Amino acid sequence: MMDALYESTITSVPRLHRGKVRDIYALGDAHLLIVTSDRLSAFDVILPQPIPGKGAVLTALTDFWMARFVHILPNHLAPEVDVSRYLSAAERRQIEGRFVVARKLRALPVEAVVRGYLIGSGWKDYQRTGAVCGISLPPGLQLADRLPEPIFTPADKAPVGQHDENISFAEVERRIGAALAAQVRDAALRIYREAAEYALTRGIIIADTKFEFGIDEHGRLHLIDEVLTPDSSRFWSAQTYRSGISPPSFDKQFVRDYLETLDWNKQAPGPELPADIIARTAEKYREAQRLLTGC
Repeated sequence: MMDALYESTITSVPRLHRGKVRDIYALGDAHLLIVTSDRLSAFDVILPQPIPGKGAVLTALTDFWMARFVHILPNHLAPEVDVSRYLSAAERRQIEGRFVVARKLRALPVEAVVRGYLIGSGWKDYQRTGAVCGISLPPGLQLADRLPEPIFTPADKAPVGQHDENISFAEVERRIGAALAAQVRDAALRIYREAAEYALTRGIIIADTKFEFGIDEHGRLHLIDEVLTPDSSRFWSAQTYRSGISPPSFDKQFVRDYLETLDWNKQAPGPELPADIIARTAEKYREAQRLLTGC
């Protein structure tokens, strides 16, 4: 198992932001260095221990999906930029396999969540109202049932340590304009459908996922951040899936399920994870990568 990186320590370029998982640095005026650490957040709290190799898995999977969907939307990647112009050899070794160089874009202030199955907060909404984010669903659905059609259920992007909140499509239109909101919704649904169809051939059900988007100086929409990873999605085994239960997953739902057994108020600081939970989580991430990419 590779060494874990809880946080990067790069000093050759200015650090702009440290998020739940990613450390972001400036590379000149036009580009960003995005380092994906092995930090794990659950219930929007950063846990005190890393998951070894997790950042490399997230980076590899995002690269895989972005290349696969470039026919739908351009993305933020700028592989032509040589990081050796900016970083020392030791700094490059520190982040090897877990970084990308990205063009600076204006990130949209919403998370584009797509749900294909009834699980998580969507299931709680449905039990209470018969709808998810105001979208009415047929009566009598069970936990983890496949939805008649994937649905777009956007969320507010909360600061680190705070919980994301579902918002209406009307609120998305208010924030970014009706035309751009429709473009985001349509792109997110198309990418999800194509990804879910492909993943099923690899033995994985993508129950739901969240995308992030940005726009360039010409107003062109780009796919940014991470794409269809175990951090941003629920991955279930197609072989063992059945409705009526919360299916075993390849993602951090495994950690969430463990944390639900603890007497923890879901506020920082997060609890320590046992060694076997860390090891099994790391293996689940690697298995998702192997199944989806063959590597």
